[in-house]
Amino acid sequence: MADRSLRGMRLGAQSLQSEEGVTFSPRRRSTYQLEDGSTFEVTFAADAEIPTIWESPKSGREGRLVGDNGKLVPLDETETRIPRTHWDMLLERRTRAELEELLEERLAYLRARRGEHKIGA
Repeated sequence: MADRSLRGMRLGAQSLQSEEGVTFSPRRRSTYQLEDGSTFEVTFAADAEIPTIWESPKSGREGRLVGDNGKLVPLDETETRIPRTHWDMLLERRTRAELEELLEERLAYLRARRGEHKIGA
């Protein structure tokens, strides 16, 4: 026990664990190129889908993926989807006439619950 004494050791600064028996998961490095021609590398898991655009950790600008042949990978147009709003999704399920009818029903219900009556035609 005397040989494992912690006396004189900087606690927290050094790990007592060894790297014996540790195996890292397979990885792959991808290179990205900025508009000015400079490059940077990003490490991904070997089975991960590699994005065609990645933000540079130093400059914050977007870089494009460089393929194995040394040329820039073309951008896939399906990645730039226009986000749908709640209104768009609602119009996919119902027509505008159905929505107006539902609105009138709900307004009549709320008015009746509050004791208000619609005045006029």
